[in-house]
Amino acid sequence: MAPSLEVPENIQDVLSSPLKAAPQLIAPEPEHCPGPESEQAGKADSCAGCPNQAICASAPKGPDPEIPLITARLSGIKHKVLILSGKGGVGKSTFTALLAHAFATNEDNTVGIMDTDICGPSIPKMMGVETETIHVSGAGWSPVWVMENLGVMSIQFMLPNRDDAIIWRGPKKNGLIKKFLKDVEWGDMDFLLVDTPPGTSDEHLSVNSYLKESGVDGAVVITTPQEVALLDVRKEIDFCRKAGIKVLGIVENMSGFVCPKCTHESQIFQATTGGARHLAKEMNIPFLGAVPLDPRIGQAADYGESFFDSFPNSPACAALKNVVRRVGEEMGLKPESVLPED
Repeated sequence: MAPSLEVPENIQDVLSSPLKAAPQLIAPEPEHCPGPESEQAGKADSCAGCPNQAICASAPKGPDPEIPLITARLSGIKHKVLILSGKGGVGKSTFTALLAHAFATNEDNTVGIMDTDICGPSIPKMMGVETETIHVSGAGWSPVWVMENLGVMSIQFMLPNRDDAIIWRGPKKNGLIKKFLKDVEWGDMDFLLVDTPPGTSDEHLSVNSYLKESGVDGAVVITTPQEVALLDVRKEIDFCRKAGIKVLGIVENMSGFVCPKCTHESQIFQATTGGARHLAKEMNIPFLGAVPLDPRIGQAADYGESFFDSFPNSPACAALKNVVRRVGEEMGLKPESVLPED
């Protein structure tokens, strides 16, 4: 059922009443600071003489009280997968959209995408629902449904104008991510895919801390072949290990260029250090496959169409299907529950 087109809330009011706000410090944190939310905040030896000592001592401690609410809200979702990279421009959002369409080709699956790229939300455009708005009911916010079994949630649906910039600091971004998890009526789903921005900071820490209790199947890491991309991807894999997130595997995106007319493949981004395959071996994580650079993938994203439906016989489509099946294998799923047989 399609959502109603209502006037969205003002985005400045979305985070009007967080239950747990970060303390407002009056000076920068000093060296060796235990952190304002630490049990030792305001009590450690390094706190002596700090102008923030009284603030930190009275700041809320311990786990976020809303995590049990988030866990209850997400109890009907069987599998949660993070799409990460650390590097911008390697195709995280594109791969998220493709993975969602792939899972949704099985009519028995219900799939959701949570777009946590607050400053650069592109999932609604890729899914063809850029002009939709959020429907709010007594049960919470309803995802925008692309198909009967594929729903999306993004800040893009809250913007008065499609080109409005989101100029927010970390706490506001984290607050909205919490609302996406706590207030959205996700319902019973087979897969929730979380599209993330580049980096290893606020959004990633928030998603991990909020989802930890409800369980995350793991992360799919996206890269391109050149070493400049792999530098940041190594940091993302290290982040996953430190945060306790299982790395389901790494995908080498834009791995060569396939001409749409002659289907000849050329290497656009040279894998000077061995590319994702070598990195996977080096860091002892699964290599999920390589997807060639096909201009029609970008074309499908621009028009909000499914690449699997539009170009089912392309080499890129065949490569993507292999990657999707490998993701399913790493999650311990039966092949027929991931992609129907060709």
